[in-house]
Amino acid sequence: MEVLELKRISIVATGDSLITMKQSVHSEPRFLELADLIRGADVAFTNLEMLLHDYESDAYPAAECGGTYTRADPVMIEELKWMGFDLVSTANNHSLDYMYGGLFKTLEHLDAAGVPHAGTGRNLAEARQPAYLETSRGRVALIAAASTFASFGRAGAARRDMHGRPGLNPLRYETWYVVREETLEALKRVAEEMGLPEVVQPEDAYYFLRKKFVVGEDVGVHTKPHKGDMEGNLEAVRDAARQADWVLFSLHAHEGRMGDPERPAEFIEEFARACIDAGAHAVIGHGHHAMRGIEIRDGRPIFYSLGDFIFQNETVAKMPADFYERYKLDPYSGTPADAYDARQKAPPRPGYPAHKWFTEEEKYWISVVPSMTFEGDRLTELKLHPIDLGQAKPRSQRGRPMLAEPELAERILETMRELSRPYGTEITVEDGVGVVKL
Repeated sequence: MEVLELKRISIVATGDSLITMKQSVHSEPRFLELADLIRGADVAFTNLEMLLHDYESDAYPAAECGGTYTRADPVMIEELKWMGFDLVSTANNHSLDYMYGGLFKTLEHLDAAGVPHAGTGRNLAEARQPAYLETSRGRVALIAAASTFASFGRAGAARRDMHGRPGLNPLRYETWYVVREETLEALKRVAEEMGLPEVVQPEDAYYFLRKKFVVGEDVGVHTKPHKGDMEGNLEAVRDAARQADWVLFSLHAHEGRMGDPERPAEFIEEFARACIDAGAHAVIGHGHHAMRGIEIRDGRPIFYSLGDFIFQNETVAKMPADFYERYKLDPYSGTPADAYDARQKAPPRPGYPAHKWFTEEEKYWISVVPSMTFEGDRLTELKLHPIDLGQAKPRSQRGRPMLAEPELAERILETMRELSRPYGTEITVEDGVGVVKL
């Protein structure tokens, strides 16, 4: 009887690509080495955190956005292809920065460029469905979702008598607060003093200002995945596992633990592990804009956040009036450079401490690019390539990645080792590259 040879594939993954400028004009050796690493893989993935359009009349800036109103010249998809990327996620907190018009134009340009994409669509079924990439090594599926998004950003399901709502594939989550008995009694007194309307309370919880409080010893904020979103996404994973040789799940998530944002929120860990159990070969997290740890579950990787890969969010061509108002500038005059300058001077956001080895600002400009090798369903090699996005460079130059110099590479890998320690993941260093023990 003929014995079938196990299929072997190499996959490179990155975090967020906020690209506004050409990459193909540069020739630094460490930049070209990085591009060669990406091109050398059978499959290369990135999260496209930019909308591709020409400010058409139907691409209205939304009242809510993910921070910067991200938009790039549609030709930038060719720059990502030049670097070697052939599979992208479009589900992130910027997916609806320019409403449905901006979303639809982005999808049109990706389709025209022949780039498979997942995570957004004209209804929930489209947004949740896997995208497929055929390679000489086998077929790869991608499902993409986001837990961080504008209130109107999630896609809605179609009915037989009603069309669906365009948007992204959501992973919502439930939150509750565990407090001590005396704290709960204090909340009840506050509610009485404020004259808050009485509501019917469940036996096992108390709702205060629409927040759920529970008495217990595990004091703090706790989360779990939204049941419907969890089940819908796991169904997509199981479907893809039967239709493809390898399945990737992309999750864009900003949420972290209270007091420790470098550790993902509980619902993220629960969901990522369930994805692996359902058949995903890797869960690729991003959104936090900084690194989070790596977990190996049943021999398959969960990257809780790969941070930034391209971070050119200060060279977006235009910003709407709302962006200027946010930084107390005249919304009817001034230039984008004025707005970016004002943002740099704005007070830092609370609750985002630095890594042990990097300052709050520095940690957004470094990361790792993992390269994976699978033989059949088994991950046989996982290497981490440290990258530097050039924080110290002028605005016109920074945000473009290249392989980190040896001293910086060592600091980056030591940080990733520390972040991964809670998951029992062991990382050694060989010639400036991290090697994950499998």
